[in-house]
Amino acid sequence: MGGRPSSPLDKRQQQHLRGQVDALLRNFLPCYRGQLAASVLRQISRELEPREPAGCQLMRSKKLPRVREHRGHLTQLGGHPPRWQPIFCVLRGDGRLEWFSLREEYENGGHPLGSMTLTGYTVLTSQREYLHLLDTLCPVSSGDHTQEEPDPLLEMPVTFPLFLQHPFRRHLCFSAASREAQRAWRLALQGGIRLRGTVLQRSKAPAARAFLDAVRLYRQHQGHFGGDDVTLGSDAEVLTGVLMRELLPALRAQTLPGLRGAGRHRAWAWIELLDAVHAAVLAGASAGLRAFQPEKDELLTVLEKTIRPDVDQILRQRERLAGRLRVQVQGPLESCLCRKVDTQLSLVTQKLLSTMEAVLSAVQTLLAQGMDRLSRHLRGSSSGTSLRKEVYSFGEMPWDPELMQTCYRQAERSQGRLGQLVVPFGFSGTRSLIFGAQDLAQQLMADSVATFLQLADECLTTALDCTQAAQQLEKVRGRVLKKFQSDSSSAQREFIRGWLLCIFLPFVLSQREWSCKVDLLEFEGDVLAVGSPALTLEGIYEDIVQGVLLQRINGELKKALGVSDVSCTLDGCSEAPWDQTGVDEEAKAQKGTCPGQPGSGAEVQPFCPLPPPRTFCS
Repeated sequence: MGGRPSSPLDKRQQQHLRGQVDALLRNFLPCYRGQLAASVLRQISRELEPREPAGCQLMRSKKLPRVREHRGHLTQLGGHPPRWQPIFCVLRGDGRLEWFSLREEYENGGHPLGSMTLTGYTVLTSQREYLHLLDTLCPVSSGDHTQEEPDPLLEMPVTFPLFLQHPFRRHLCFSAASREAQRAWRLALQGGIRLRGTVLQRSKAPAARAFLDAVRLYRQHQGHFGGDDVTLGSDAEVLTGVLMRELLPALRAQTLPGLRGAGRHRAWAWIELLDAVHAAVLAGASAGLRAFQPEKDELLTVLEKTIRPDVDQILRQRERLAGRLRVQVQGPLESCLCRKVDTQLSLVTQKLLSTMEAVLSAVQTLLAQGMDRLSRHLRGSSSGTSLRKEVYSFGEMPWDPELMQTCYRQAERSQGRLGQLVVPFGFSGTRSLIFGAQDLAQQLMADSVATFLQLADECLTTALDCTQAAQQLEKVRGRVLKKFQSDSSSAQREFIRGWLLCIFLPFVLSQREWSCKVDLLEFEGDVLAVGSPALTLEGIYEDIVQGVLLQRINGELKKALGVSDVSCTLDGCSEAPWDQTGVDEEAKAQKGTCPGQPGSGAEVQPFCPLPPPRTFCS
């Protein structure tokens, strides 16, 4: 798409980028090693704590996170010079987009013309909005009178556009055949973008938590305390985003003045240059993390063996040090919270609460409608095959982007107002927050659907007539809604608590940065004397700040929710609903096996269209 950059990356530039990636890894990996130790200690200590039962009422869905495969004909702007040409596009279950010259090439297993992971992209459906975005990338200076070249986008206005925009990667320009097709593609692509973006947040693995903490600490050491969306994507994509943000000012200063062309042609050239830099950085970051993988696996094994036998002693030493340090920092910390945080904490809490209430209410309504639809079909259908199709459709509700859009939209509506509230605290990660709310909505829907199908299969038999079966489904419906209300209430509390910490903790740390360095100096020797890599002075200090902040957050939640059960620890509050392990493997398996419709199944007695046992099982 667009003109090529006037100076593509040469060997010297590629070598320079490799050096930049190597420097990033040299500075980041020690931080990662330290957080791996802290994460293992956290996991072991959590295992040893006497804990109440989790209290989850819904069954956990066995289906891994995915998007429904979507495919169809589009028109794509590509080539040099760029032109619109027909293609056949496929969105895979793992959120990867591929396109082929013909549908037959896809069906025959041919290689795609192109492929793109959707991490970090944004979908635009307005040509005017996209052109304005291009204009802002390379604004024309007052003394630039270069003649504007013909613009292929303006020569051929697009009726139903789909522009995929990324801050550092090449843009993808598509056009659908109708408004309905445009909407279906937009919803499907947004689901793929979210799936690819929240892979680390959904993982429960200690290494994933350690990686995210290491990125946060690394960026704090660079002076970036505020939360943002840099942690969307895989580990290599996250590190690439971190380095691209560091390189961007120099790239702009050194490259933009030399780009040929004018207006949007310069913008396209700039985009292609960024894409080349991004590809080189991503390749280097991926290679570096792959090289670190054996060391990481061995380190996790060693940490498990060394920390577990001494965990009681390590925790006692940690608590002793924390107690002494808390006495020294508590007063100034409380003063900082009173002056800087308390005035806004209630407003942000209320906004998050209203957002989640709207999201969860939409999920409950959609769930109830789906269960009611099944019950009505059971009363009125004369075909077991027809019922099986309804059961299949009900089981696919969590992955249906059109149905779930009613829930996802509730989260998106709060983005503007929420962003205004949290900007003073340096937080610009509202996209991650919205994705998290949407992930939670999908998880609760998936768990509720799985629970309903399992309970229905247990209570329905072919001995029941239609009326009796429908009555049994009504009972199951009531049980599932009660379980949903219980689990959604707990999930809402944990979600709000976790994101309040994400918003306010980095801000408080930034406010106390210089003072805390003085406070911590006298404790360095004590921490070194412990001799455990799982204990660091910085980690103990952050735990203290987090604990004091949590007291305020819990107080706000108690006032807002009218409950006293707000004492859960941070562990789990910001952890994501699904473990991502195996997503790509399942997605590959789904390529040839994902059914369009369920099998016909055996017919049953005409007076009661109940399927054989286990038809309702998820």
